[in-house]
Amino acid sequence: MSNIAAFGEVMMRLQVPGYETLAQGSKLNYSFSGSGVNVTAALSRYGHSGYMVTTLPDTPVGDAAMSYLRKLGIDISLVSRGGKHLGMYFLENGFGVRPGRVTYTDRLGSSFNTSAETSYDLAAIASSVDVLHLCGITLAMNEEVRSQMKRLAAAVKNAGGKVVFDCNYRPALWGAPGYAGARPHYEEMLNLADTVMMNEKDAEFILGIGSGEYGRITQLKHAVPEVARRFGIQTAAGTHREINADNTHSLTGYIYQADTFAFSRKLTFSVHDRIGAGDAFASGIIHGELQGYPLQQTVDLAAAAGMLAHTVVGDTALFTETEVRRALSDHIGDVER
Repeated sequence: MSNIAAFGEVMMRLQVPGYETLAQGSKLNYSFSGSGVNVTAALSRYGHSGYMVTTLPDTPVGDAAMSYLRKLGIDISLVSRGGKHLGMYFLENGFGVRPGRVTYTDRLGSSFNTSAETSYDLAAIASSVDVLHLCGITLAMNEEVRSQMKRLAAAVKNAGGKVVFDCNYRPALWGAPGYAGARPHYEEMLNLADTVMMNEKDAEFILGIGSGEYGRITQLKHAVPEVARRFGIQTAAGTHREINADNTHSLTGYIYQADTFAFSRKLTFSVHDRIGAGDAFASGIIHGELQGYPLQQTVDLAAAAGMLAHTVVGDTALFTETEVRRALSDHIGDVER
């Protein structure tokens, strides 16, 4: 098995119970999450060693976050401590035509987003991990964090490791510059990445790679190979989601490698909590690649993991590979019956 590290922020998630809005509710449930947390925790359940590279405040709240990471099976030996603040977000669950809503606090003042580059021994980290996971949420933070992220990615590449980059574009985080401000940073990261999580909308809006007025699958088949050629990407993967009239969701995953696409079956399911499903899918892709699984097996596993992530409370889905495969088999049986 492999050592996988994720560089990113650990946040406190404050969720309004049920389907109330913040204005209606009077209680909040808290947990700790982040894209890197979700990915490394899921891969730990698959049998790998997952590490977080982050900075947590040297406060009781930081202590609680450390304990939570341990509970998820994440190795905290690469976590730095400093500062006084932890990033937070409020989550309101959507229902029917009302979408879910995430409201961030002032994240730029968090311990992670104010930490100095000297907080991390980049060379030591690069020499100890096989795979580094990074995401566009971290890329959106500030110039110092972007510099740390890019230097760590380059160090891992130079040490012979692989870099996984999830585009994860969030309009609320990039603000007024929007796609134009984000594009040069995304291009730098894509040049460093071996595996990329994206879809045709990322290619069009972030990179300006249009594919005409076609259906989404046709757009995908035009845009993704162009991105792979332009940036030297070995593997690209992602999902298409449909929200159905009965409040169920449908998910189809894809993976692209060596001029070949493979698509999962369309999986339709009820949703309990959708936050973190993309990270569960990404974890399945990373695991399948590390195990050397065929493309079809990898994307089927990843899509099933993404489906399962919708069934649990919280951002982080903790399932073994056996449990994911069983869920996929049972789901197919239900559909065929």
